[in-house]
Amino acid sequence: MTVDLHRPPQESAHQESAHQESADQVSPFRTSLLEEADGAGSNPTLNPTMGELISVRFSRRGLLKGALAVSAIAATVGPAALMSAEKAHAASDGTAAANGSAFNFIEVEAGVDETHHVAEGYDAEVLLRWGDPLFPDSPTFDPKNQSAEAQRRQFGYNNDYVGFIPLDGSPEHGLLVVNHEYTNEHLMFPGIVSVAEGKLKVAPADKARVDIEMAAHGGTIVEIRKVDGKWQVVRDGKLNRRITSTTPMQITGPAAGSDRLKTAADATGTQVIGTLNNCAGGVTPWGTYVMAEENFHGYFLGKLPEGYREAANYKRYGVPEASYEWGNIYDRFDLAKVPNEPNRFGWIVEVDVNDPTSVPKKRTAMGRFKHEGAESIVAKDGRVVFYLGDDERFDYVYKFVTSGTFNPNDRAANMDLLDSGTLYVAKFDSSGALEWLPLVFGQGQLTAANGFDSQADVLIETRRAADLLGATKMDRPEDIQPNGVNGKVYVMLTNNTRRKDEQVDAANPRAKNAFGHIIEIAEADGDFAATKGTWEVLLKCGDPSVAAVGASFSTDTTRNGWFGMPDNCAVDTAGRLWVSTDGNNPKDTGRTDGLWAVDTEGSARATSKLFFRVPVGAEMCGPLFTQDDRTAFVAVQHPGDGGTDWAPFGRPSYYEDLSTRWPDFKDDMPVRPAVVVITKKDGGVIGS
Repeated sequence: MTVDLHRPPQESAHQESAHQESADQVSPFRTSLLEEADGAGSNPTLNPTMGELISVRFSRRGLLKGALAVSAIAATVGPAALMSAEKAHAASDGTAAANGSAFNFIEVEAGVDETHHVAEGYDAEVLLRWGDPLFPDSPTFDPKNQSAEAQRRQFGYNNDYVGFIPLDGSPEHGLLVVNHEYTNEHLMFPGIVSVAEGKLKVAPADKARVDIEMAAHGGTIVEIRKVDGKWQVVRDGKLNRRITSTTPMQITGPAAGSDRLKTAADATGTQVIGTLNNCAGGVTPWGTYVMAEENFHGYFLGKLPEGYREAANYKRYGVPEASYEWGNIYDRFDLAKVPNEPNRFGWIVEVDVNDPTSVPKKRTAMGRFKHEGAESIVAKDGRVVFYLGDDERFDYVYKFVTSGTFNPNDRAANMDLLDSGTLYVAKFDSSGALEWLPLVFGQGQLTAANGFDSQADVLIETRRAADLLGATKMDRPEDIQPNGVNGKVYVMLTNNTRRKDEQVDAANPRAKNAFGHIIEIAEADGDFAATKGTWEVLLKCGDPSVAAVGASFSTDTTRNGWFGMPDNCAVDTAGRLWVSTDGNNPKDTGRTDGLWAVDTEGSARATSKLFFRVPVGAEMCGPLFTQDDRTAFVAVQHPGDGGTDWAPFGRPSYYEDLSTRWPDFKDDMPVRPAVVVITKKDGGVIGS
C-alpha cells in the first residue's frame, strides 16, 4: 500500500469531527480506518433516523433552551473558536460539580500529551500490556522477534472490553476477561513502513505477519489478585487462556446447520475457526464471558461467484472491505474460494471461563450484525435481557430476551440460555414512546415472500429483517448498559457526520452529528423484558460553550467536563454512569479521549467530570468496576495512532517514528495497548 502524504486520505473513525469535511490529514493506515470503512452506512431504507425523531420530540416539548435554534456550526470553525466562549462554562477549578452530584473528585485537566492522567488522589497503574506473558512458559515480549507461537502465550493487541469474574466471591481475586479487537500493523511491526519522496508505503503482509496478527486477535482470560493493595497477574492460574482467530468454535442456536453457514471444511455448518474483531462484550449472570464480533467485514477480500445468493446480504454488511490481507494467505477469507465464510462471523460468542478446554459457542439466536457489546440484566420474571448495539451509521438498537429463566443456584442449568429467546429491534417514536419489535420468522414481513425461509435466515440477515420492520435508524449505536439501581438503560450513540442537511430543521441542527449523544430508556413498569417503554435524551455531546453545537451538558459542567463521541460505558454498583469516548482529538476538541463521570439523577443530571484521560492517539475502552467499586479497569486502545492530529508531532505515527512510546517509554519498545487498573490512594470507593 502506498499513500501520498501530500494528499489527505479518507476520514478516520477515531478522528471524525465537525470540521473534517475539509482537507484534513488523518491516519493513512487501513486498519486504523476499519471502523469507518463502510462509508456512509449500508442501510438503504427510508426508516426515520434518530436525529429526525429527536427533532420532532424536542420541538413538541420545548426543551431547546434557545441553543438549538442557531444554525449548524460552519466547517471552518477551528478549535480556538470552540474554546473562546469559556464564560459559558461554570468555574473550571475541578472541584465537585453541582449540589447533589453523586461524584466527588478533582477532575483532570483536558488536554493532549504522551501519557495518561487520572484524578488527584488516585493511582493508575498498567496491569497488562500487549505482549505481556500470561503463563509460566510464556516467552518475554520481543517486538523485533515476534512469532505467532509466542503471541498465543502473551496478552493480545488492542484491548477493548474488560470484564471481571470474581473467584470465591471476592472483589480482590478473580478472572479478568479482555477482548482484543484488531491489530494495527504499522504500530506493531518494525521495518514495514517506509517513506520516500513524500510517499508512505506499507510492505505487503507475508504469512508470518498474518499469523501474528491472527494470534493477537481474540481474547484473554487471566487470573488476577490484589496483594498488599496492588493488583497483579497470576501467571500460573489454572484458568488462564488465550482465544484467537484460530480457536475452534461451535455454532449453536437457530442458524446452526444452515446451508448458508456450510463450507467445504465444515459440511455441518456448526463448526468455525476463530473469532474476529471482538469489540465490547459482557459477563453473564451465570459467570460466562461473552465476546461481541463487530467489524468482521474488514477481514474478507475477493469477489463472490457470479449470481451467488449472498451478494445482497454481504452488501448490507459492507463485505468485502479488505482492511487485512489474510485472504491472500488463507482461502477462507477469500470470497471467491469460500463464499459462505462471512456468514460465520458477526455473532455473539460465549466462553465458559471455568473450563480452559471448553469450546466457545457462537450463539446465533442473538443475531448477526456488527455487535458492539452484550450487557445483561435479570428481568422481574427471571428471564435474562441482553442489550446490543449495531455499530454503524444508520443502524439499530437491539435486545435479546431469553426464553428460559436464570437459576442462581444451578450454573449448569443456565449454560444454554442463549440458544433460545426473542431478538427485538427498537423503534423510537417522536412522542417519546419506545416499541421493541420481535424479529421472528413468519411474523409481519419476515416471510418467504421477502426471502426468509426460516428463523436461521432472519438471524443471518438480521439487518435486513430489522429494515423491513421499520426500526429507527441510529447514529452508530455502541455500548448499551442497563442500570439495575434506577431501572434505566443507557445507549451510547457515538456520532454520524454523514447525516445530510436536508434531514435537519430549525429544531434539530445536528446534521453531520460529529459529537454524538446518549439516550436514556425507561422500560414499561420497570421490566427490562417489556416490549414497550419510553425514552429521553440524557446528553447531546460536544462543547456547550458553542451554541450552534447544541450540546446539553448542565451549566455546572466545566470546560474539562464536556466530551464528544460516547462509546463504552459502565454503571457501578451505586448506579452511577461512567462514559468512555472514541474520537476526541487534539485538532478538533483540544483533548484526548478519556473516562467521564456523568450524573443522571436530580439537580446534577447531565453534569459530567473528566476522571481519566489517555495518551495521544488512543481510544478509551472498558471501563469496568469491581463489585465493591474500589477498583476500576480501563483499556487504552491503539495509543500512538493517527499522529498527524497532534500539532507537536504533525506526521503519521508508525513503529519507527511514534507520537508516543506509552506505556514503557523506552527506545527499544513500541507503543503498547494496555489495561490500566485504577484505585483510590486511601483504598476507598472510586468517585466518592
